[in-house]
Amino acid sequence: MKEYPIARPLISKTGERGVLGVLRSGCLSLGPKLEEFEYKFKKMVGTKYACAVSSGTAGLHLTMIAAGIGPGDEVITSPFSFIASSNAVLYVGAKPVFTDIDPVTYNMDPSKIEEKITPKTKAILVVHIFGQSAAMSPIIKIAKKHKLKIIEDACESILATYKGKNVGTFGESAVFAFYPNKQMTTGEGGMIVTNSKKIYKLCSSLRNQGRSSNIQWLDHKYLGYNYRMAEMNAALGISQLAILGSLIEKRRKVAKLYERYLQKFAGMVELPAVAKDNTHSWFVYVVRVKNPKIKRNNLIKLLAERGIATKPYLPSIHLFSFYKELTGHRKGDFPISEMISDTSLALPFYPGLGENDVKYICRNVVEVLNNYEKQIQK
Repeated sequence: MKEYPIARPLISKTGERGVLGVLRSGCLSLGPKLEEFEYKFKKMVGTKYACAVSSGTAGLHLTMIAAGIGPGDEVITSPFSFIASSNAVLYVGAKPVFTDIDPVTYNMDPSKIEEKITPKTKAILVVHIFGQSAAMSPIIKIAKKHKLKIIEDACESILATYKGKNVGTFGESAVFAFYPNKQMTTGEGGMIVTNSKKIYKLCSSLRNQGRSSNIQWLDHKYLGYNYRMAEMNAALGISQLAILGSLIEKRRKVAKLYERYLQKFAGMVELPAVAKDNTHSWFVYVVRVKNPKIKRNNLIKLLAERGIATKPYLPSIHLFSFYKELTGHRKGDFPISEMISDTSLALPFYPGLGENDVKYICRNVVEVLNNYEKQIQK
């Protein structure tokens, strides 16, 4: 039986040699590869500064601090996201305030933001979900009207664009992530980008235990963190940047194959859509099961029996038990996010999947759905 994982990184021989070279150099942290990675990344995205950190989560935490967000403040964000986005708000003692999402792109719905603004609101944390930008023009307009800061969680959407402009260049800062299932990987790692020298210098210090810029080993100016990116990760990142365009193009081809083989079954599954102002960089390929009688989690088990790994993408954050206790939210508070969460299914998606692989996966998805529907009808 064929086995298809949900994700698989593509590491080049150049990447392997780069990591091995770092190991042999003896310089494993805060070295030249980190500086090279940051320089090449900021040039690619189009910002003045880039600060590499140990993870996207770490980057979001530091951007909250750099934005001056703290206890008593509120940050408007999406419930349809990986939990790290709202956790970063909690890390600084602030409150994440959720707003429902657009049913087509799954990004936050700009028309629902203003009703969430209070005198305590300090920022909008925009999550660009699955490789597609949020609708930034109306969000920027709202932020300017109410004098709110914009921070972008671009962890899933590297090189996605909105009206021709890269995500990560709209707010005062933005964060990218490089976990192995992302469009590019450093193993573990993240990157803060900004056009503010002040934010860059603060984040650079905070990631390194708050160390002062005078380079003195034991001189610390701030309460900082161990959020450094190691040289091995940076070396791998450099090699991934070199092939990132190709990696994203391969993902786009796989997405087109899924569309080709699933569009005839549009009555059974809803395929992802790309907003007219966007270019998609495809972090995951998520479909929605249309028949409300089909239990999505049962579908995942049935596909696993056929060697096809799938996942619910994503649970709504406000319904995690911890968040329910903290915020008082209950099912029904954000119906669109909840509907997407209950019916979404991420299919195997990574460079290296060929047409025969996608045909096999799609055929099995359709067979399992058909069998399931027949059982329900009995």
